[in-house]
Amino acid sequence: MKPAEEKQREAMMLGIGLDSRDGHKRMTRGDNFCLVGGSEETHEAMTETVIKVNEKLARKGKRLGEISREEFTDILRDASGK
Repeated sequence: MKPAEEKQREAMMLGIGLDSRDGHKRMTRGDNFCLVGGSEETHEAMTETVIKVNEKLARKGKRLGEISREEFTDILRDASGK
């Protein structure tokens, strides 16, 4: 068991799409993420990206709260293709 001062950080990815003009209310929740809004295309792209991030974390045997900002940025760039 870990000492009390070594509590594990909790983290969550939040995606907000602002380009919807079709009146649909889109919201997708999953393991460590919540996505809201966006056009169908934007929401689908956000969903695909967070799923890829979670897959990459699983392959590394890590949780979102265990990685540094820099590692998250690298994983996110790779997952989004940017």
